[in-house]
Amino acid sequence: MAGLGEGRLGGAGEGPTGGVPGGTGGGTRGAAPGDAGEGLTGSDRGWPGEGLTGGDRGWAGDGPRVVDVCCGSGGDLLALARAGCLVDAVDTDPLSVAVARANAEALGLAGRVTVRVADAASVRPEDYDVLFADPARRTARGRTFDPMAYSPPWPVVLDLLARAPMACLKVAPGIPYEFIPEGAEAEWVSYKGEVKEASLWMSPGAAREAGLVRLATLLPGGHVLRGTGAVAPTGPLGRYVYEPDGAAIRAHLVAEVAELVGGRLPDPMIAYITGDDPVDTPWAARYEVEEALPFSLKRLRAALRDRKIGNVTIKKRASAVDIERLRSDLRLSGSESAVVILTRIMDKPAALICRPASSARPA
Repeated sequence: MAGLGEGRLGGAGEGPTGGVPGGTGGGTRGAAPGDAGEGLTGSDRGWPGEGLTGGDRGWAGDGPRVVDVCCGSGGDLLALARAGCLVDAVDTDPLSVAVARANAEALGLAGRVTVRVADAASVRPEDYDVLFADPARRTARGRTFDPMAYSPPWPVVLDLLARAPMACLKVAPGIPYEFIPEGAEAEWVSYKGEVKEASLWMSPGAAREAGLVRLATLLPGGHVLRGTGAVAPTGPLGRYVYEPDGAAIRAHLVAEVAELVGGRLPDPMIAYITGDDPVDTPWAARYEVEEALPFSLKRLRAALRDRKIGNVTIKKRASAVDIERLRSDLRLSGSESAVVILTRIMDKPAALICRPASSARPA
C-alpha cells in the first residue's frame, strides 16, 4: 500500500535512478554531458558534485588511473578527468563509446581519457588505481530496483570490486542493505532535500573492517553526517516535529539527527523526531505542532475549519491514507495555511496540525 512503509526506520525504500541496458558494459545513459545522465559530479542533472570525486578518499588529484567499466555517454568519466584522473572507460554499446569520446574531445579532455568498446567482465581492475562503476538500472521492462537486474549484473560488479585496490560504485538510493558489500562506506547524497543517489566506496580509508560505514551528504553545502551507533530515545510528542532529510533516513541515521536536535522518537519505528526546543539543523525541517489528534476525517476536518485553514500541505509516514482523496474529503475553504502530518504515535494513527517553523533547512 502506497506510503505505508515510507519513512519506516530500517526500511530501504526505492529511489529512481537511471540507465538503459547494454550487455554487461552498462549501455547508453544519454547523449551528451548536458543531458539527464549519470554524471559523477551531478552536473549533468543540474546539481553540483561537491565532494563526490573522491578527493577526501585519497584517489583524486595527481593522476590516479581510473577504469570506468560502464561509461555510457561519459558524464562520469568527464567529471573524473576534470578532477585530475586518467580514465580508461569501456562500454558495450558502440554508439555510447563514440559519444563519450566526442564529448571528451569537445571539452579538451581527450588527453586524459580513453574510451573503447569492451565488456565490464573483461576488465582487470587490479591494473588500475581505482574502479568506478555506475551500473545501468533499466531493463526492457523499465527501471529496476533489483541489483541482480543491473547491467553489469551484480555478481560481475562484486567480482570487480573484490579485485580493485579502491572503488566507487554508484547504486540506486533504495538499494537493500543486504546487497551492500561488507566493509563498504555507503554514502547517500541529497540535493536541496531530494535524495539523488547512493555511492559505495571501497578504499583503505573507508574502514574495510567487518561492518558497514554509513554516511549522508547534503548538497549544496557539503554537510556530512556519519553513523555513530547512536540510539534514539522514545517519548511523548513535544512542541516540535523534525522531518529528517531523506539521505539521513536512507543511511539509517535518524538517531544521529535526533541527537543533534536533542530529540526523541514519538514512535520507535517511524522516521519523525520530536522535541521541546527549536533547534536549527540542515539535517531536518522543523514544524511547530499546534494540535495533535487521533486520526479521524471528521475530527481533522472540524479542527482545520475551526482554525479557518483552507490550504494544507499533507505529509505522511506509515499511513495508508490516500493524500489526494483526503484533501478532497476535507472540503476546506478558509484563508489560513497549515501542514498536516499523518503518522503513528506509539503505533496509533495520528494527525498533527502544524506550521513550518524557522529552520536551517527549508520545509
